[in-house]
Amino acid sequence: MAAHTLRSLAKLLKYSRSTISDALRHSPNVNAKTAERIRQAAAAAGYRSNPLASAVMSEIRRSHNAAFRGMLASVLLEERDRPPVFKRFFTELIAGASDRAAELGFGLEKFEAGGRAMPLKRLDGILKARGIRGLILMPAWGTPDFTALDWSHYAAVYCDYIVQRPPLHAVSTAHYRSLMGVLERLHARGYRRPGIFLTSHRDERLQHSFESAFLGFQQHAKGITRVPPLVVPEITPALFSAWFRQHQPDVVLGHHTQALEWMKACGAKIPQTNGFFCLNLFTETTTCAGLDLQPRLWGTQAAELVIAQLHRNQHGIPPSCSMTTIPARWVEAPTIIPSGHGPEPEGPLE
Repeated sequence: MAAHTLRSLAKLLKYSRSTISDALRHSPNVNAKTAERIRQAAAAAGYRSNPLASAVMSEIRRSHNAAFRGMLASVLLEERDRPPVFKRFFTELIAGASDRAAELGFGLEKFEAGGRAMPLKRLDGILKARGIRGLILMPAWGTPDFTALDWSHYAAVYCDYIVQRPPLHAVSTAHYRSLMGVLERLHARGYRRPGIFLTSHRDERLQHSFESAFLGFQQHAKGITRVPPLVVPEITPALFSAWFRQHQPDVVLGHHTQALEWMKACGAKIPQTNGFFCLNLFTETTTCAGLDLQPRLWGTQAAELVIAQLHRNQHGIPPSCSMTTIPARWVEAPTIIPSGHGPEPEGPLE
């Protein structure tokens, strides 16, 4: 049986198309009892509105401009404890989402919400008033909670590891596989005592992906001397130096490039005696070898996934969630010894 359109629904219910449309949009132009009767009859007939078409027609009515581009929203939670170094990461992510959205005929509007200035309930009202149904949710430093939004209205993708409140599709780096690739390349260059340091919070929010990859590599790689990971609530010069002196890793992997100075203070010469590899170059400004987590590609993928949901008229909390993983890129720099065959090409670690 063919799906009902506004035209067929109007013919079936003996009302004009404008009356049917206004009733389904909860417009005050239609008597409340009539509108409710129409909505019930439309539901019984199996009619489903297309949110993109509704948004387009709404914008055309407002602007009298047929060259309408649909709108998406990026939503960043307001968090006081989020490190400011992530600003560059967010800028790249939004740039990727904005560029891809534009290619597909959509604009992107940025919002920061979740605090006193913009509670999520207020944001919900603004998004509905502007006809925005597609959301790109930015990574949260803490445990994100977006349940205050009316999820019957939105299609969304979360840009980080799995979100549970509510459970949604997500896009993130393939952290485990990427670190495995890094360790394999470092091993090929002769490093045999790799060491890794992580803050407990970063380790937990990535579901221990980096730590698990590191321990798995130690278990199975040939000729490796095992160095215990340094995982503590806060990395301090004293803690790091004590760990470095005791275990003497020949290459150190971590997020904080301050460790380069701490290593030198312990007598290391970079890269002659010890190497250093940064696990997220977008949170640091020091030039060193490391991982580019490709946040711009996160944004590109997120925009494509959200727009695909909108085209399929899918909104709400998905019955089952998917995770799209992006390979990180190896970036060469003189904080590690070069390959015996010359520098390896920079590129994805797949």
